[in-house]
Amino acid sequence: MSTDTHGNKFSLRKRAKSFVYAFRGIGHVFKTQPNMQIHVIIALLVIVAGLWLELSIAEWLFIVFAVGLVFSAELFNSAVEKLVDFISPGYDDRAGRIKDMAAGAVFIAAITAAVIGLLIFVPRLINLL
Repeated sequence: MSTDTHGNKFSLRKRAKSFVYAFRGIGHVFKTQPNMQIHVIIALLVIVAGLWLELSIAEWLFIVFAVGLVFSAELFNSAVEKLVDFISPGYDDRAGRIKDMAAGAVFIAAITAAVIGLLIFVPRLINLL
């Protein structure tokens, strides 16, 4: 049986619990963050459009990557915001800048996803006309 860097033995039960914690975190962000709800709605619309337009495997790979990138960025942003609020409950310019940087990461991920979506969907929609 293998051990981690802290000498703890590998446990399937601990690994399974880590999935529970991960899904709990995703669920919390989905329930409490309106931007994540918007990202999920947009992702569902993109999936429906992709099925309708019969995207290729390569195109689906880019779509899956873009959606995962945005979801991951939103989860990290939410975690950073919670951590900053915990460490600095009062107003602090430095805390605000940290939150702004995390929000900027989500913005870049969303713009990247939008560009990927436009590059895939616009030519296909033009071909339909």
